[in-house]
Amino acid sequence: MEDVLAVYQRAEKRAELLICFDEKPFQLLAETVKPLAAKADGTRRRQDYEYARRGTCNVLCAVAPHLGRRWAKVTEQRRKLDYAEFLKELSEQVRAEMPEVEKIVLVQDNLNTHTAGAFYERFGAVTARELTERFEFHFTPKKGSWLNMAEIELSCLSRNCLDRRIPTQEEVAEQLAVRVQSRNREKARIEWQFTISKAREKFKRHYKN
Repeated sequence: MEDVLAVYQRAEKRAELLICFDEKPFQLLAETVKPLAAKADGTRRRQDYEYARRGTCNVLCAVAPHLGRRWAKVTEQRRKLDYAEFLKELSEQVRAEMPEVEKIVLVQDNLNTHTAGAFYERFGAVTARELTERFEFHFTPKKGSWLNMAEIELSCLSRNCLDRRIPTQEEVAEQLAVRVQSRNREKARIEWQFTISKAREKFKRHYKN
């Protein structure tokens, strides 16, 4: 926990960029009865309680909280190879937009697929090594995923565009892209308030006296 909080408290440097990453499954649901549209008299949109399952997809999200910049992608499954490809694409976009950034400081949970080994399983040795040196990994503790600011971003995106029935992966990607672009235009930032000193006070029973 203190390692992650120390990363959040680092002084910002031009050559480093803090990015938090997370991913979550999304259940695809289709309507079985056409919903009734909202009316001008204030009657809200109504939908039948029945729905049809259309499988699942996976939403990957990265956010640079100090910049108000985020990236998202939708994949069919939650796989190690998708994780590796997403981080490679992220690295390339950061290099194109912020060439001064030499190191991406990445905070993520400790899922067993979230390792540098994924680069070697997906790419050749040279590319894998370059990516390994490009990213500096920091992991949230078990039962401590709330320390990951990407969870906050995913929650915002979910409330704004994914809190309804969406039947296809393509539509999820389209809706997500619109919201990501909107939040990027707004440069919506995350102001993290929980520090090491606050953590030591809140969890002091877990520290030795």
